[in-house]
Amino acid sequence: MASSESVARARRGVFYGWYILGACFLILFFNTGARLSFGVLLKPMAATFHWDRGDISAAFFLNMAVYALSLVVVGKLYDRYGPKWVIVISTLFLAAGYVLTAFVTSLWQFFLSYGVLAAIDLGGTSVPLIAALMSKWFTKWRGLAISVTLCGGSLGQFVLVPLITSFIARYDWSAAYVVMGVIMLVVNVVLALMIIRGDPEELGQQSFGVEQPGQPSAPGAMPPRRDLSLSQALKTPSFWYFFTAMFVCGGGDFLVATHLVPLVTDHGLDAAAGGRLLAWYGLLSLVGLLLAGPASDVIGTKIPIAATFLIRVVLFVLVVQAPTPTTFTLFALAFGFTHLITAPLTPILVGKLYGLSHVGVIAGMITTVHHLAGGLWVYLGGEIFDRTQSYRLVFVYSALLACLAFGCSLGIRERRHEAMGRRREHLHPNGV
Repeated sequence: MASSESVARARRGVFYGWYILGACFLILFFNTGARLSFGVLLKPMAATFHWDRGDISAAFFLNMAVYALSLVVVGKLYDRYGPKWVIVISTLFLAAGYVLTAFVTSLWQFFLSYGVLAAIDLGGTSVPLIAALMSKWFTKWRGLAISVTLCGGSLGQFVLVPLITSFIARYDWSAAYVVMGVIMLVVNVVLALMIIRGDPEELGQQSFGVEQPGQPSAPGAMPPRRDLSLSQALKTPSFWYFFTAMFVCGGGDFLVATHLVPLVTDHGLDAAAGGRLLAWYGLLSLVGLLLAGPASDVIGTKIPIAATFLIRVVLFVLVVQAPTPTTFTLFALAFGFTHLITAPLTPILVGKLYGLSHVGVIAGMITTVHHLAGGLWVYLGGEIFDRTQSYRLVFVYSALLACLAFGCSLGIRERRHEAMGRRREHLHPNGV
């Protein structure tokens, strides 16, 4: 039924990619909004069970590790089978993980429900795979299309974090987990089954803006380049520069998103004010998304990525030197602006460097290290706070790492790469 309706829409002349964009926007709205509310839930959970921040942060680290390690596997499944059933099956784990988290009574149960079960879903509804899906539906305006889609996550954070904060104040954190799990189950499954399609060719369409086939090749034209696999991409220096930069990026993203509310409430702001800062953090990430995608269409990807880390160096130094309410507000807004800039740029850069045939698995590998670092840095942030009663030291380390990432970003060679062993053949097709 859903498939026949999709074909009918396509035959009416409506480009089906717009339906894909809308469905992915809604999936990210609820999933990202719920996921980034973890910082709001941290202190209430600690108060209930008398757990240290390091203990709760360790569960988040496990969540990110399971999610990150699943990305390469999920990326391969996506490349082979398409996104529909990947989303549906992974969402079942998400719902189970969130609902079971509401009933935990010990730390090991929290590790199992949130750290493992809920993490498996994230791979199936993750930003890199959603962005990879949009890359297949849009050739023209690809950066803009990915950015608009990912804005769903930013709006979800802006809308849902204050609602979840108010819900916790009125009820409790456990009820919030149940509600979030049920909502995401319904939204993800319905949209995946009714709307999501993995490739324009399934409906007899082409990617938006693709050049018409059948154009005669110019005399002496070079043969089309072959796309690089993950193993071939690993042999290029640009991959490792990007790999290092994304490690640092993930650490900063999740450290701030998770510990922002505890940080500002430690300095006298109330929970509602902290929730609003985290919400505005999400809204400003929308602005960064809207600028990053179109900018990549004009000036490329590595300059916006490098600028992200330069901004972060300044922000980390600022909050270390002057931890005041005004500084926290500026920090939250400006860091939020940088939070998702690399999200649409990752599949765009991967496609530009290595082609689109393996974009799911290569982007998944890049994002694996991004989220492993995110989980690690959240955990270290909690541990350092428990030992020093301050986030100062972890922010100093973050500033130094952002300097490293800035240099690595500039080292990326933003052009189409070729597999080792084929370069000579490609440059000299006649063997001369």
